[in-house]
Amino acid sequence: MAKILSIETSTGVCSVAYSENGEVVASKELYQINSHASNLTVLIEELFAQNNTPDMKDIDAVAVSSGPGSYTGLRIGVSTAKGICYALNKPVIAIDSMHILTQPLVNKEWEKSELPTVFCPLMDARRMEVYTAVFDSDLNIIEEISAKIVDEETFLKWLSVNRVVFFGNGADKCKEVIQHENAIFVDDCHPLAKNLAPLAEQYFAEEKFEDVAYFEPFYLKDFVATTPKKKVL
Repeated sequence: MAKILSIETSTGVCSVAYSENGEVVASKELYQINSHASNLTVLIEELFAQNNTPDMKDIDAVAVSSGPGSYTGLRIGVSTAKGICYALNKPVIAIDSMHILTQPLVNKEWEKSELPTVFCPLMDARRMEVYTAVFDSDLNIIEEISAKIVDEETFLKWLSVNRVVFFGNGADKCKEVIQHENAIFVDDCHPLAKNLAPLAEQYFAEEKFEDVAYFEPFYLKDFVATTPKKKVL
């Protein structure tokens, strides 16, 4: 039975969870944008201060979202996970944010349809661009993770022969563009640490660990820093 600390910081939501044998024992979430740096370690401390959690030194591994997503959020989450693993000499497990976001949706009861159902997470990547992938109903990835600029034809090959469930913080801006009878939009979906639990347990059993020294997040796109334009008098 693995005791795992999970960390998810790929979006504006900062969340942590503690699980045993793939079952969530305790979790904490903070829906506050740009707060990861100051609140992640606090959430972890609060998590292990609860009566139903062990001392943090007794965990078996740390699971963390590897991306894609917010550059800063991923960097904070991964560096925190690596720091804990270094200090406690524990393995680190990396799971991409698309799987984390999709995991609870594939286990949801859906109305029966003559068409197969596929799942398409949409994570905001500014303007009309999203990070996305496509999964079948068994959480197998059937279109690899990529960044796409969304228009009415972006997902047409899937919509023409499937019922497609769209969700994530990039879904709202795509509703007006993706107006197909086979499109279903699910609101208020976020990649959360508690949804890492079954995936992390599976990875732990298979010993799918990352190199703590060299593991880096999957940013997908290069980070571009911008500076404000100088005012011209």
